Amino acid sequence: MIEVIERSENGAEVNTMSPLTWAYIGDSVYELYIRMYLVNTTKLKPHKLHIESIKYVKAKAQAEILKKLENRLTDKEKEIVKRGRNAENHHLPKNATVQEYMYSTGFEALIGYLYLTKQDKRLKEILENCIFI
Repeated sequence: MIEVIERSENGAEVNTMSPLTWAYIGDSVYELYIRMYLVNTTKLKPHKLHIESIKYVKAKAQAEILKKLENRLTDKEKEIVKRGRNAENHHLPKNATVQEYMYSTGFEALIGYLYLTKQDKRLKEILENCIFI
């Protein structure tokens, strides 16, 4: 049986994870949020939903969102972003600059960290801001 890492309010186990693990989870959480938002607010067919979602989830868009959100983040959140942004990643971006990719990884790390530490109210606040920024 696969052991699932449980979300934890104290964050002890989460803090021992790699920031790239936070980003991996954050990527999924953010993409699901965007997909649900589009399904609930549009009447688009699946292919058009996919095309529209890319506008939000591509690295360049995430980097721009993070830059607009930065002054609204707490010191702890800024530290999480910094750890995600500076994590050594051997993946080369295809459709973004290295800087955009690093910032998007920081953004995804923040989303993943908030999700894993059950900071749902703050996560919702940040995700909602991503749509209207």
